[in-house]
Amino acid sequence: MGNQVILLDTSVLIEFFRKSNKQKTLFYSLSAKYPQFAVSTITRFEIFVGQNDNQDEFWNKFFDKIKIIDFDDRCAFYAGEIVKQLKRNNKMIEVSDILIASTAIANDFLIATLNTKHFIRIKNLKVAN
Repeated sequence: MGNQVILLDTSVLIEFFRKSNKQKTLFYSLSAKYPQFAVSTITRFEIFVGQNDNQDEFWNKFFDKIKIIDFDDRCAFYAGEIVKQLKRNNKMIEVSDILIASTAIANDFLIATLNTKHFIRIKNLKVAN
């Protein structure tokens, strides 16, 4: 575990926002095991699109305190490789999940998600639990 960075998938953030008892969330349980967290710009986009005006303060504070990882050329390369692999195996998933997964792979991060059934299809992606 040590200094391993955990990339939080959108599903983890939504659960953390919605549950009144934060101690029963995946994010909370992972925070006891891992010291560093980040989110992809793709996750930031998904939250931004889905948030209501009354949620702005919560999300602005949250994103001010967490490292946001840009989707760059390395991420794009890995995303392309993931698409090829998933198509070969006839196991395609949502593009946003591919982009988030490629960000984790490109940066050698573990990924935390509540949507494991999609992410376990991706070769070389390490899922935190």
